[in-house]
Amino acid sequence: MSNNHDAHKAVDYIRETAPLFAAAKAQRVYLEESRKSKKAMLMAEAEGSIGAREMYAYAHPDYMALLDDLKKAVEAEEAMLWRLRGASMRVDVIRTLEASARAEGRATQ
Repeated sequence: MSNNHDAHKAVDYIRETAPLFAAAKAQRVYLEESRKSKKAMLMAEAEGSIGAREMYAYAHPDYMALLDDLKKAVEAEEAMLWRLRGASMRVDVIRTLEASARAEGRATQ
């Protein structure tokens, strides 16, 4: 009975967390794409050779802030992904334990 309850809790957690994971992933992808736009805008502000403009863009505080936001987004997405995988593994373990218990019950009859 306890395993059944634990499995339901794990499935509920997956169901409730999936939209949060989707939002975290969307934020990460958005920031990755924004990084390209930010670089282009910053390069347009700068003067000089392409290399000098690129260096300006990469060193700009706005670009660095975007990278920091991207780092946080990746961390949030990965943490959520592994919690979801852990809950899924919990369900698999419970399923295996239940199957083993049923097989053991049949073998002792």
